[in-house]
Amino acid sequence: MPMLLIKGFYDVKGTQPDGDTVAFTAADPTEWDLVGGGLGRAVERTASGRAKLRLDAIDALETHYGAYRVHQPLPFAHAARDELLSWIGFTDVQREDENVLATTPATVPGFVLTRGTDIHGRCIALAGRGTPPGDSGREIDVDAALLRTTLNHHLLTVGLTYPTFYRSLFTSLRAEMATTAEQAREVGRGLWPSDVTLSGVKVSGLSSLTDDAVLLPKLFRRLVDYLNLGTMPLTCFPAYLAGVGDRYSILSTGERCVGLHHVVETTNGTTVRMTHPAEDLLFEDA
Repeated sequence: MPMLLIKGFYDVKGTQPDGDTVAFTAADPTEWDLVGGGLGRAVERTASGRAKLRLDAIDALETHYGAYRVHQPLPFAHAARDELLSWIGFTDVQREDENVLATTPATVPGFVLTRGTDIHGRCIALAGRGTPPGDSGREIDVDAALLRTTLNHHLLTVGLTYPTFYRSLFTSLRAEMATTAEQAREVGRGLWPSDVTLSGVKVSGLSSLTDDAVLLPKLFRRLVDYLNLGTMPLTCFPAYLAGVGDRYSILSTGERCVGLHHVVETTNGTTVRMTHPAEDLLFEDA
């Protein structure tokens, strides 16, 4: 799979990294202009070339979602964030709440492999550390072996993120990530023993999502947005999902769907669960 390689360094002071987003500064800021914005967005960055990466093919529990800055269970949300920063090479991180005040070292060299941006102007990327495997500003072929050296793959290996796939990722790389997630789940690494995405979460209020339930972040975000609308009963949640209109395919059946109500089940007016594992869904856009 050809992907653009950009050399630079990680610098997270003054940012709020989580388990799937982190700041990265390109050594040559003009190379961000080479990133193909599939959704029509250029990479948003500062004058110095610092941009926000959205790690491809994974989704971590939320640490500060939406206008109300709600979170998912923080032990796992923070574990993913801390593992991300440690893997990159930061040995000491000082913070106030979610804000990074200082790190040791101040920056860490690395590289990104990318094919585009998301709707927020974040670079969707595979993140690497150390010496890049090619020339910056040029495309290189990314195979499963190279994928296994990335932060994205590592976070799935240790079971601290969910697989979340979009069409921009080639099939061979997606298959590697799916297998990695399945292996982590089978042996009970990280968040998987606590995951209730398929077994179901009893939604008694927002706190049942923020403090108790470990579930796929995309489903969490849809539930939070729905609950913030007011006092509608949970039995109306499928209709809400139909209206949101997430576009995706179910890989095991080949069915193309609009709306998560096709793969989300609500029972007894209180319990919500997904009927397919995350790695069985392929979303249209990020």
